[in-house]
Amino acid sequence: RERKKKDEIKVPKPRQLKSGKWNIELKAEGWSTTEDTPEECIIKAKAIRAGFLEAKKAAPKMTVDDAVKKYIDARRGVKSPSTIRGYETIRKNRFAEYMPKDINSVDWQAAIKKETAHCSAKTLKNAWGLVSSALAEAGVDPGEVSLPQIVKQDEPWLDYEQVLKFCDAVRGEPCELGALLALHSLRRSEIYALTADKIDLKQGTIHVEGAAVLDDENKLTQKDTNKNATSRRVVPIMIPRLKEILPAAMKRADGAPLMQGNINTLYNQINRVCRKADLPEVGVHGLRRSFASLAYHLKWSELDTMRVGGWSDFQTMRKIYTKLAEKDNIKSVKKMEKFYSTKKKNTNKNTNAT
Repeated sequence: RERKKKDEIKVPKPRQLKSGKWNIELKAEGWSTTEDTPEECIIKAKAIRAGFLEAKKAAPKMTVDDAVKKYIDARRGVKSPSTIRGYETIRKNRFAEYMPKDINSVDWQAAIKKETAHCSAKTLKNAWGLVSSALAEAGVDPGEVSLPQIVKQDEPWLDYEQVLKFCDAVRGEPCELGALLALHSLRRSEIYALTADKIDLKQGTIHVEGAAVLDDENKLTQKDTNKNATSRRVVPIMIPRLKEILPAAMKRADGAPLMQGNINTLYNQINRVCRKADLPEVGVHGLRRSFASLAYHLKWSELDTMRVGGWSDFQTMRKIYTKLAEKDNIKSVKKMEKFYSTKKKNTNKNTNAT
């Protein structure tokens, strides 16, 4: 009886249509049938499923790793090198226990539960995005799964007074050029792609074009395209110190990108300066966020901030990058306190007069 129960072919229950007929849909097989009676539906559905299962057994086995690798290889030369590098990082580090298993044998909800012990919710979401896409492309439906909730954390940035303190602290440091470019809104990939011919010292502008990213072999690769269409932009040079150090940097580069060396070095050097100056460790991208915060403090229009910063839409800039400086916030609170205090004094005066 146990063996018979194990080998029994299961199909969904028939559902009756408005027409009075009965229907069964087999999602895995991409097949459905409509018959006069529920019994006819069940017979046909079991016959189809039996053939499907036999074909599935006879099909050559494919591991999860095989499916993911095939998915990645199909996108080489189409996706950016940094995207491929991210895919390869996921393939090598996530779902390690399940990568050697057959793609049809994994309980993915259980796999996700185990993986939560090894990475953040955001990392897990990205990993599952790649794996589930690879499975779907291989013809496997992983089913509905629940992912842990991502708790968004506020990224570090510098307020307008901290920016000036940082500029003093970074003066003469090896990372000064890259840091000041980041404070002009340039992304790390844009900083490492910048060459002397993209800088017009007479006009005081920087033409941001192209990007330098790490490929899947961890090598810095130059590409002509930017993150999005609006990333190609002209940025005015607004920090006097940057105008002072650019000529020497341009001459030293001799046609090569102005920033050389390991792409992670700039991040580490900026954080070292921040620690020494008792400032938040913001890294390269935190200085880009600080640019947007400073623009907000100086009452730039959103359009100007977007144009110089190369953001593609208001929503992204508002939600992620534009931060209200704490000191501006305190001033607003003081104004409201003053309003209530003044009103209370006037009320007391009127009462005393009565």
